[in-house]
Amino acid sequence: MSSTPQRRRGNTRQRIQDVALELFSEQGYEKTSLREISEKLDVTKAALYYHFKTKEDILVSIFDDLNRPIEELIAWGKEQPRTLETKKEILVRYSEAMAGASALFRFMQENQATVRDLSIGETIKHRVIGLVDLIKDPDAPLTDQVRCFTALFTMHAGMFALRDAEGDPEEKRKAVLEVAVDLVTRAHDPGAAH
Repeated sequence: MSSTPQRRRGNTRQRIQDVALELFSEQGYEKTSLREISEKLDVTKAALYYHFKTKEDILVSIFDDLNRPIEELIAWGKEQPRTLETKKEILVRYSEAMAGASALFRFMQENQATVRDLSIGETIKHRVIGLVDLIKDPDAPLTDQVRCFTALFTMHAGMFALRDAEGDPEEKRKAVLEVAVDLVTRAHDPGAAH
């Protein structure tokens, strides 16, 4: 069973990414071999090597493809005024990007030590810091900075904490988003949410 919500169709590179992410999520990155990926795809190892030389190459390519909307969001956010409406829109867009990359986020959650040790670990850290910088005011008191960090981590944790809970996935995503927006609203205007 695939952990990718909509399996991408098309070229061999995409098929390799889909199968690799599925195996990485199911068995763990360290326990998955290139041989297993090629066998599940029913292609030769040579065909796999043509596209990717290592497992890390596959993972980096998945990360780059599925996180492109987040990079675009950070670029967009840097051009916007630091209003509460902009901050809310950043959270909405981030929530949507996360939903589109749920298999990758599941992998990252379940393989934190591996992700930290691979080249994408630093990139992820910088992207999260970039997002937090967009939703917190530069001179915000420490409690409001914590609220902004917590808003993003609520969105990350909510994907996993509610994964097995009863209910519609879209309703769960909206509930997590609502909590994140409340935190950022409170940080933006401390008197707004009492």
